[in-house]
Amino acid sequence: MGRLLVFVGLGIVALGLLVMAGFPLGRLPGDWTIRRGAFTFYFPLATSILLSVLLTLVMYWLRR
Repeated sequence: MGRLLVFVGLGIVALGLLVMAGFPLGRLPGDWTIRRGAFTFYFPLATSILLSVLLTLVMYWLRR
């Protein structure tokens, strides 16, 4: 359990560094934004797929 928490923490730090370096996480092509007057709907499809693939690879690596 401790090892998993360390890797999750390192992943969060790496993600934070990427965002601070200017990686457009949350603003990728494929993320949908619909604005109609005072209503805004945001659906991060591309970001969700990217994070899903990365988390799948990390979990596969940790299970080996």
